Amino acid sequence: MELWVNLGLVVIFLLVLILPFRIKRVEHNLEIFLFSCGCFALTLAGFLSLPGETTGWTTTIVREALVSPLDVVTVLGIPIGIVQIVFLVGLIIFFFYHHLQGAILGLVGRLSLSWIVFLLIVVLGLISSIISAILAAIILVEIVNALPVVKKAKVEIAVVSCFSIGLGAGLTPLGEPLTTIVVSKLAGDPYHAGFLFLFDKLAAYIIPCVFALGLAGVFLFRRSHTGDPALECIVERESLRDIAIRAGKVYLFIMALIFLGEGFKPLILEFVVTIPAAGLFWVNIVSAVLDNATLAAAEISPVLSLPQIISALMGLLISGGMLIPGNIPNIIAAGKLEITSREWARVGIPLGLILMGFFFGVLFVPDLLGFG
Repeated sequence: MELWVNLGLVVIFLLVLILPFRIKRVEHNLEIFLFSCGCFALTLAGFLSLPGETTGWTTTIVREALVSPLDVVTVLGIPIGIVQIVFLVGLIIFFFYHHLQGAILGLVGRLSLSWIVFLLIVVLGLISSIISAILAAIILVEIVNALPVVKKAKVEIAVVSCFSIGLGAGLTPLGEPLTTIVVSKLAGDPYHAGFLFLFDKLAAYIIPCVFALGLAGVFLFRRSHTGDPALECIVERESLRDIAIRAGKVYLFIMALIFLGEGFKPLILEFVVTIPAAGLFWVNIVSAVLDNATLAAAEISPVLSLPQIISALMGLLISGGMLIPGNIPNIIAAGKLEITSREWARVGIPLGLILMGFFFGVLFVPDLLGFG
């Protein structure tokens, strides 16, 4: 039974990885497709019994899937989640879109588009650990959507920016769920992780990478931008119905990621966490289609050495930008800018592999050559 269940989970993983690129109907209904796959994976996982772990459908996981999209932080006693933020910001833009368009027009009038692209990628990447990756992504899509550039350039700017936001969010527990989980798990001996723990350990890798991504974004932009004078700086005013639908899609998307992460937990616990650090760095590329918070919860432990923790986190943070399901900012950007899975992958996969290769060299090659 265990063998067949594991094979079934592998098949579902391959379907999640392949079908959005091969079938248009799947691509256009990605939220429903991922939700369905998550339900199947969770059902299969229920046939397995792991020591000390509950698998499959439980009231806990159902409650988490229903509540998590609506409850990330509490402000003045009111729970606020990703869905409310997306909806409220949509309403703000709906009522104040003339002011927003004027602000972006003023920005375009004062700075060259190349500088805007560079600053957008770098600034949002650096502040995402404070304002959260979610809010950074919402700011990103509204600015990119209004820029007077061709669709190809918008896709490239959005993808590179989401890499930057995802990496930058890894610097504090405020950035994203992954970092909150990691700091919580390492709060005791021997690390006594506090608010600045991740910044102290990862900033030397992440901050230079954010600036490098800014330069990469400018390079891609200059290559794609046609300079068509007919293109205008326009902030589209969505209907209230469109705003509500987008918030609903985000809700379903997050539920899907929770179900997928929980459904694949048996595979993660049985196989992934037993891999050595260098292998784990590459195996974490599955974060491109799975919730990286689930992977972090399974992998990160106080018994790991600091190099193991750093390599696992860098693998998760980088690969999360490669495909749309890999990170919440990707989901927000792809939905608002109508970026298809294939368009995202065309930029995200090569960029992600380059970053993975570079950081593998930084983290592991010196040890492999005997210089560590």
